Amino acid sequence: MEAQAQGLLETEPLQGRDEDAIASADFSSMLSEEEKEELKAELVQLEDEITTLRQVLSAKERHLVEIKQKLGMSLMNELKQNFSRGWHDVQTTTAYKKTHETLSHAGQKATAAFSNVGTAISKKFGDMRNSPTFKSFEERVETTVTSLKTKVGGTNHSGGSFEEVLNSTAHASSQNASGGSRQTKDEELQC
Repeated sequence: MEAQAQGLLETEPLQGRDEDAIASADFSSMLSEEEKEELKAELVQLEDEITTLRQVLSAKERHLVEIKQKLGMSLMNELKQNFSRGWHDVQTTTAYKKTHETLSHAGQKATAAFSNVGTAISKKFGDMRNSPTFKSFEERVETTVTSLKTKVGGTNHSGGSFEEVLNSTAHASSQNASGGSRQTKDEELQC
């Protein structure tokens, strides 16, 4: 019995289909002629008030625009002020401050980490340059360069370090590129 009583007293809001049913219902048959006339008069009065309020609002909006123009306030200035005010409000929030602190701290940590990585890489390259493997590679390159020089026509048996060989090759390349000037026998020996 209680379940049936609750069905009559629904507490849920009206759904779209319920509103459609109410809108299509004809309540005019339940109203007397006098009530109908009163409602029609009230309807006309409400429509007139709404029209008047719209006109007043429109006049006030025009007046507002005129005052702003006289004060030199444009829509762009208003937008800038609103944006500045909004940005200031965001910056003063606790969430923004905490986020800013966290990102700043993370940036400092990242900078320190990159610095440490750069130092480690530099040290590793230094260690590698002094390693037996690199020395062996350097000797092989020097031997190959000396061998090529001998085959090409040079007779430089002084060997020289890897850096000297690279410098002499770069010097020879720049001499050839700058007009093909002929080197003397002494210059070839110095390379």
